Amino acid sequence: YLDLDIEGVESSRGAAEMNVRIATISSQQDVVAIKDAVYDGDLVIADITRHTTTDSTMEHIIDDLRQVADEVDGDIAQKGDDQIIIAPTGVAVAREKLN
Repeated sequence: YLDLDIEGVESSRGAAEMNVRIATISSQQDVVAIKDAVYDGDLVIADITRHTTTDSTMEHIIDDLRQVADEVDGDIAQKGDDQIIIAPTGVAVAREKLN
């Protein structure tokens, strides 16, 4: 990911209450870091292109992530066949597009 070097952002980055984290799910082991991030209050956008959504491993991974979102009173949504968004406490994923 490219850092856009926006003026004044660098100094305020450490003070953010929530970060948006990017992840790739290649195996069940990748879920641990995603769970930790969501428990810490971060929103995670996970790339799932290495699996099909009907894959039994992917179904298990989604169930695990759904449980985490439920435990923290967050949200989880799938965007197309390639991304899952897992939101922390107090954050909802809107199901409608802006445009």
